[in-house]
Amino acid sequence: MSDFADRGPQIVPIKALDCRLEPIPWAFAEENGPAIAANWQKFVTDKPASFNGRVLLQHRWSLQDGVYTGRYLETDYASFIAWLNSGHPGVAMRNGFSMAALRARDGAYLLGVMGAGTANAGKIYFAAGTPDREDLRPDGTIDLAGSVLREMSEETGLMPDEVSVLPEWTGVIHGVRAAFMRPVLIDLPAEEARKLILARLPTLHEEELSDIYIARGPEDIDPVRMPPFQVAYLRAMFAGGASDQG
Repeated sequence: MSDFADRGPQIVPIKALDCRLEPIPWAFAEENGPAIAANWQKFVTDKPASFNGRVLLQHRWSLQDGVYTGRYLETDYASFIAWLNSGHPGVAMRNGFSMAALRARDGAYLLGVMGAGTANAGKIYFAAGTPDREDLRPDGTIDLAGSVLREMSEETGLMPDEVSVLPEWTGVIHGVRAAFMRPVLIDLPAEEARKLILARLPTLHEEELSDIYIARGPEDIDPVRMPPFQVAYLRAMFAGGASDQG
């Protein structure tokens, strides 16, 4: 396993994802119960809508011949947040998640602006979420392709039959994060697509987004509000495709 944290985000083409649950104990969660509970109490005080559900994190990974292999353990969201907030101590772990790289008919990207009640309020990135039990198939494989559409629908209100999903993946590896981007196309101009999504946000079970941000070119990349992996992906795509950003 390699740590890319010091190299900056790395853009890698991916032919296939081989991700599955491989349960092992997580020492951080087992050894830091009181600190995790205290951190969670503070977290929910700031973000009262937060739910301590179960999430899946990578404890082992590799990339060979275009195939990304990830093995995940299951933990609770409180432990995951405490681990993030404390600087990722212990053995190397990775949050490996898929994202709907939503693009309009006119070529502009449509990203979500996270709402005030979320863990990353004000940040801008594609619809995504850390994998959870809803992404777990009966055979133990993790359906990251299905997660692309599920997270998109939950956050934007767009339905799978309103978009087209392209088959390719692009990985953005940056330290403890591995974002698996899949192009998703909507057959509307960007402004119309934004208006459609904004109209649906109030109808969603949980309104995670406060706005939809349109990125038409490099000038629309916002390195303050966009996390580095999102910045790296957009720069690569606007430059004409996947490339190493290190």
